[in-house]
Order: sequence, then structure tokens, then C-alpha cells
Amino acid sequence: MTRVLAAGCQPDFRPEHSTAKALESLLRSFAATSTIERHMRGRERFVAAYPDLRAWFRAPLSERLGRFWRDAPGHTRRSVLHEARGYLCFLAYHGYVRLDFEWLIAVPRLDVGTSFAGPALEPEVVKLVDEACALGYERKNADAAIRRALTRILLHKGTTQITEVSDLDCDEYRQALASFSQRPDLRLLFGSARRYKGRWKEYRNNIYHLHTVLFHRGQASKEPRKSMSKPNSRQVLKPRMEAVVQRYLSERALTSRPNTVRHFDCSLRYLGEWLLQEQPSIESFAGVTREHVLQFCESLNHRMTLLTKRKWSEYTKRGVMTNLCTFSRDVATWGWEDAPTHPWLGPWDLPKMPQRVPRYIPEAEFSRLMEAIRALSCDYQRTALLVARWSGARRDEIQRLEVDCLDTYPDGTPRLRLPAGKCKKERCIPLNEEAASAIRSLLERRPKARGYRDSQTGLPTDYLFLHRGKPYHFNYLFYKSLAKACTAAGLVDAQGRRTITPHRFRHTVGKQLTEGGASLQTVMSVLGHSNANMSMVYAQISDPAVLKDYQAVLGPGATIAGPCAEALRAGTLSPSTIDWLKSNFFKTELELGHCLRLPQEGPCECDLYLNCAKFVTTPEYAPRLRQRRKRELTLIEDATSRGWEKEVERHRCTIRRIEQLLLDLGESVEGKEATD
Repeated sequence: MTRVLAAGCQPDFRPEHSTAKALESLLRSFAATSTIERHMRGRERFVAAYPDLRAWFRAPLSERLGRFWRDAPGHTRRSVLHEARGYLCFLAYHGYVRLDFEWLIAVPRLDVGTSFAGPALEPEVVKLVDEACALGYERKNADAAIRRALTRILLHKGTTQITEVSDLDCDEYRQALASFSQRPDLRLLFGSARRYKGRWKEYRNNIYHLHTVLFHRGQASKEPRKSMSKPNSRQVLKPRMEAVVQRYLSERALTSRPNTVRHFDCSLRYLGEWLLQEQPSIESFAGVTREHVLQFCESLNHRMTLLTKRKWSEYTKRGVMTNLCTFSRDVATWGWEDAPTHPWLGPWDLPKMPQRVPRYIPEAEFSRLMEAIRALSCDYQRTALLVARWSGARRDEIQRLEVDCLDTYPDGTPRLRLPAGKCKKERCIPLNEEAASAIRSLLERRPKARGYRDSQTGLPTDYLFLHRGKPYHFNYLFYKSLAKACTAAGLVDAQGRRTITPHRFRHTVGKQLTEGGASLQTVMSVLGHSNANMSMVYAQISDPAVLKDYQAVLGPGATIAGPCAEALRAGTLSPSTIDWLKSNFFKTELELGHCLRLPQEGPCECDLYLNCAKFVTTPEYAPRLRQRRKRELTLIEDATSRGWEKEVERHRCTIRRIEQLLLDLGESVEGKEATD
């Protein structure tokens, strides 16, 4: 039970002293004579100072400790209360008192052990430590962490039964640590707030160790999570705006992932912060107009990041604007009060983003990187990167692989089942034997543990990448491992940072599949794309038709007019080819020249013949070229009057090409024009 107000106990619980005989009987079972005399003397002096234990609970914490931080002025002697700590633990273990967390946290060292609880507690503690070691913890660290957290919780509960400890007790302990940090006498008790912060971190780590073991043995229903106590730096909106934001985020949380909800929250608070500074008279989102939002979007061009002190990227600004567009559209459709009645922005207002080519890993760098990955000492890191290399899966999908993710096709080829990720669909893909062997090796050594609730399905799941009773974080599996591999392979920049990201493995697999002749459907199935456009970008990287045409026109030994024109100039055409040209040259006549194409080259597929490599003109067509140039000038005047800027540019490009053709023929731009 928790200490109520200053009394330290519940109203229905009365703390009381034990008899000296009871304490002495327990001490004789494990302590030496000198130790027995010291503890009995401490009990005698404590009982004399506080015959009524309620007076000790009512006293200020500084008095109840009996000894302060070594740097605090005074209070350096060995006090009565300091000598009585063993006696107080004896009282708590045996149900005479229930020690409050304030005292248990403030005690510099509570190293009296479990001996004061009697002989039954120590074997149970050892069993708990053994279970922690089975999960992967080192015995020395696990023993120290579990004992420090468990003894304080048992002393607070007033019991020696470990089976009564649950995740609720761990949460109460964590809350007590957070409340203790707000005490005004923190410096007197710990020397400084900084020293207490270090002790707080140590205590939370001990609680997490204990909570993990309790979870896997079934005593804790809630999964252990490391609490990141960060100050609340969110912008506080005006009441009517805050109510709409909270309602919207609650509805979004039903269908969207936590990160998506967080991005909506940040975007709306950015807008609220700007409104508070620039439009303080606006009380609700109903008063926000499109003009206000456009002004806010303009201010994003000057916003700086807190960490790097650089201006926001176009992708970040587009993300904020997209969230505002979606929010205003949704609440306007739903007809909420204190909300906009129409969308603030539309798709046409969003910045246009360049369509980038997927950043695959070049072959020379790829081979060096794979050698470094195979040399990684951690099996978990090596397996995660090998799966990424041979599957092209997303990092979240690899991190959440289950223990039964691997089986085989009928022919014996390994088959990997990837969990539902970004597109909410599971899929099965073939897997290279190297990655499959790494997964089997992990499964052989993986300890048995209780499953964690999956973030996508909400079902208890036995994860493959589980260590010390908890799933590995993707930062350890991918980023830290890649940093080691890139350093070993020499793939670092001038600042010593890695140049390869985990997602580039995915792009590399997509490129290799396309270059190997895999169908579009295969690329979509392996990479888990929801539409063909996502997979088509890999086909554009190594388009064989583009490569063939480029080599034919601009490659080594190629000429602008094509092989037929070069052979004609060199006089190396065969008699049959010359006969064909004599009979068919005029049949291929165009408006401004001829299409010089041999029969074996196939039919012409080019519509813009002025820029075609097979197009050839002669001085006989100079009047027609001048006439066409004059026509293009007229069309420019017409397009300019209509405001068609793209048409103007197209006609100007045609004029420049005609002038270049006249120059190549040795003809002047001005001169005789054709009349037909």
C-alpha cells in the first residue's frame, strides 16, 4: 500500500514495532555476532527515538533518512536512523510496516539484501535471475538490476511473495520516480538535480529488467516499454482549436498508424503557433481562411529545424501542407463545429516534387559492402542485412519477421513470409539460401519467450529478432550495423558518415530483377508494390531500348545520320543497296528532305523527323526550309497573342533547328522561298 499524505500508511493499517526476540532470532540464522549486536543496537536506539512508528512516518523525509548527501552541509555523522535501516526492512518484509517509495528512492544504498525477509525469499530471487539469463541477460547485470528493483517493491508492498508483484507495481514505482524529481529539496537529498537524473535513469533501467522477466513468466499483462521521459514541448492551442484537434486525432487513430497521427498533430500545431503570433484574434479554425493558410505556407520557407539549424526541405513543407489539406477537407465534409466549412488547400496548391530515380547501390560498392556485412560479429545484424539484400523488404517488415516466417517451395527453394507492412498485405517471396541459412541459425539459438503484440495486427506474435526478452530496434538492426559495414568497406563521406541507407537494398533488388528480365508482375510481388507505376521506375533505369538507340546514335563509331549515310559518303555501299536507293529514295521524300533508312532497319517510327537521326536534307530543299521558318514565325505571333507559352517555345525550337540545317547546307537564312 502507498503512504497517504504524511502518515505513510493507509488509514486501515497501523504500523507497529516487532519484538527484539523476533529480530534477534532471524539475525542468528545468517549473521555474525558483531552484525547481530550492531542491528540490535540500532533497533534499540530507533525504538527509543520513535516509540510510535506513526511519528516517524509523519516526520520530514530529510529527518527520516538520518544521513544526507556527502556534499550537503552538516549531517555527516552516523545517525540513529541510518543504523536502523536493517530493522526497518525487517519490519516491512514481515508486514509490520509498508515503506513508502519516497524513503525507498531517497536512501542512497539499500544493500541489506533479502536476508531480513527470511530463508524463503532468496531461492525465488535466484530463480527470477535464472529466467532473466535464459532470455539473454548477463547474470551479473541481471542480478543487480532485479534485486534493486524487486526489494524496493516488496518493501513497499510489505510482503515477501514475488508472485504478488505485477506490472502495476512497476508502473507505481515509475510514477513515484517522476514525482520525486519535482521535490524542492532534491539538491539536499542527492547533491544536485543532475545526480538525481542519473539515479533516476538507473532505477528505471532496473524496473525495466524486472518488468521484462515478469512479463515472460506471465505475472505482467502489459508489455515492458522503456519510458522516454521527455518534456512536453507541444504548442498549446486555444481551447476551441484544441478540442477540434483532439477529436480529429482520436478519429484518425482508428485507421491510421501512430506516426501518421503524430504528423497530423505536429502540422496542426505549427499552424496554431503561427495563428497565435500573426492572427491572435482568431479563436477557432472556423475563422481561418484560405488566405491565412497560404500566408502560413509562405512562412514555412523561412522555418528552421531545431537540430541542424537548416531551412525545411521541400518534402517537409509539402508534408505539412498535405496534412492541412486533408484535415480541412475531412472536417468540412463531416460538418464539424468550430471547423472550416471548405478545404483550405487543394492538390494544385502543393509544391511539385521531382520524380527521382531510385538510389540503388552501384555494383562496385555493392560487392565491397556485402563482404563487410558477412564479416559482422552480431548474428542479428548480419541476418537482418542479408534478408534486406536478398528480399528487398522494408525495414519494418524485416524487424517484425515471425519465428515461422521461413518454409520451402515444392522444389526445396526457401520461401519467406513477410508480415503486413505499409500496404497492409502479407506476401510470400523466394529467398536466397544465404539469407535462409542465417535465419535458421538464429532460430536454433533463440530462447523461448512470450510473444509481443504486433503493431499491425494487434495479435501476440513471436518475433524472430528477439533478444533479452524484447524485440530488437531497427536502429540496431540496420543503421548501426550499416555504419560498421560501411566503415569497413570504405563507403563513408568526408565526415566519416555512411553513404548507404537500408532502403537502398530495396532499390538494388528492384533494379537487378528488372535487368535480369523479370516481369513487371514479379517485381510488384517481390517488393510489395500496390500498383504498377511504383515498379515501372525500375524498368526506366535500365531500359534496353534506350540503351540500344543511344549506342546506335551516340555510341562509339556511330554517326548522326546513321550507318547508311556514313557508308554512302565512304562509297562502301553494295550494288544491291545502291539499286534500292535509286528506286526508293524519292518514295521516302518528306516535306523538307528524305528519310535515309535501309530495308534491314525496318519501318520508320519517328514523327518528329527534323530531329531524327535518319533525316537528310539537301540544298534543293533550302526554299522549303525558309518557307517553313516563315510559317513558324507566324505561328509564334498567334500563340503569343493567345498566351500559349509552351507552343511559343515549341515553334522557336523548330526555327532553331531549321536555321541549323540551313547553316549545315551552306545556305543563308534569308533568301528565296518556295511558293508551293
